[in-house]
Amino acid sequence: MAEALEYYDAMSRHISELEKDPADEKALNELFRLMHNLKANARAMGFNDIGEVAHRMETIFGLIRSKERTFSGSLVPVLFTGVDTIGNMIRGVDQDEPVANPEMLLHNLDLLVEGQEPILEEDSDRNSDEDTSRKLELSDLVYIQIKKLDHLLNLVGELIIDRDRILTLSQEIGNPALQAAASHLFRIADDLQYSVMDARLVNVGSLFNKFPRVVRDVAVAEKKEVELIINGQDIQIDRNILQIITDALLHLVRNAIGHGLETPEERRRAGKREQGNLTLSAQTERDDVLIQVIDDGKGIDVEQVRRKAVERGLVSAEVSRSLDAHAVRAFLFEPGFSMAKEVTDISGRGVGLDVVKLAIDSLGGQLRVDSILGQGTTFTLVLPTSIAVKGALLFELEERSYAIPLMHTDSVVSLQPKQLHVVGGILMARLLGENIPIVDLRKLLHSNDGPLVPAVKSELEGRQDIIIVNYNNRKLGLIVDRFLRQQDIVIKPMSKPLDMIDLFGGVTLLGSGQVCLVIDVPALTRLFLARRP
Repeated sequence: MAEALEYYDAMSRHISELEKDPADEKALNELFRLMHNLKANARAMGFNDIGEVAHRMETIFGLIRSKERTFSGSLVPVLFTGVDTIGNMIRGVDQDEPVANPEMLLHNLDLLVEGQEPILEEDSDRNSDEDTSRKLELSDLVYIQIKKLDHLLNLVGELIIDRDRILTLSQEIGNPALQAAASHLFRIADDLQYSVMDARLVNVGSLFNKFPRVVRDVAVAEKKEVELIINGQDIQIDRNILQIITDALLHLVRNAIGHGLETPEERRRAGKREQGNLTLSAQTERDDVLIQVIDDGKGIDVEQVRRKAVERGLVSAEVSRSLDAHAVRAFLFEPGFSMAKEVTDISGRGVGLDVVKLAIDSLGGQLRVDSILGQGTTFTLVLPTSIAVKGALLFELEERSYAIPLMHTDSVVSLQPKQLHVVGGILMARLLGENIPIVDLRKLLHSNDGPLVPAVKSELEGRQDIIIVNYNNRKLGLIVDRFLRQQDIVIKPMSKPLDMIDLFGGVTLLGSGQVCLVIDVPALTRLFLARRP
């Protein structure tokens, strides 16, 4: 609606310019372009009556461009009427009201195309009086630079931090008037925060709609037949997140065509349609947006990936035999693994996936891969709706508060020492049918460059509060002193030289005024894998 009304405003401006100077080719070309775009957009959205009027108007402007008609005489009022009719029809859609029948206009446009004189209404004077009293309308759409929204969001983040501080102070002081004012501030700041976040949302379709040409070009280069299916274009996400994942999504789509989908001959031998299917879809799941790249190609050979991981020294042969398919496919995202050229001989899913994973990690998101050999592969990007404010679990360790983003928090449990077991120097817990390694977060944060000291079960005393985190299809339990609460936090980047510490993804200020470090789960998981006994 906003775009169509802008087209109408531009048409009104350019046709007035053309009336002043019928030789103004710039105005004429712009009118032709606007009519062409409006015709295509209206028909695509199912508004065929608007599309038909725009099509006939486009034809007349085309004849004027080719010098077969001149912008003069009875043609002028008909075209002005046509522009006004288009404006009324657009507004009629927005207001869900019937508009005047454009049959007379369409008949006059046909007469002009045939070189005949149009039938002008006798009450044109009355129409002129109505035109002079017409109300002016402004578009509901305002364009704004994204950096201005970034600055506004940063200010809102500062406000949220101060809001929590004021709320805590009001509770400590106990003054009823102050508590009431603080509660009102809390609600207003909340509304402001979500309003700013909402202003930054864009449709996923703005990125998805760029892929038909990409898919076509890659398919031609690879000599493959690919049908692209796009779902969920209306799902909304923060514009900055969409910008960051653009290259990652492009890489996944190219890989799916180049290495996931088979050639027509291979698909025919496998009993499949010669044309492969590639699906780009988006959907919401709680507070997250899930973007999937799905192909019905040859899938990932888990056993070959397992053997290659052992050859690369990423895992021992003994441990590799105990890994399930999800854990094996996780090796595809390891930098050492994906940088190896031989990976494409296995599955075609290695080169560059570590870069894709890093882009998703920078957003606090997750990248999952599911595959069935011979049937296809699905890459799932789990993304936050906004990167400004994140849900987090607060916990305490050595009398200091820390935060872990909920995006990577699988569950929290409290276990007794008898429920834990030591296997190969690592504490393990059996939870919901899974064996999950457990590590004391205190030891992990304070460990040196060498391997961790093997776990000793006798050192555990009393109930153990454990946060189960999930990264790259691997779960890890972190023993902490105690859970605090769940709350939304604004993460601020750490200043130099503290930004060199990989284990922390930033800091936030709590309502008490205390600085709280935010744990970087991907970095922490990599540290554990590198230093386990």
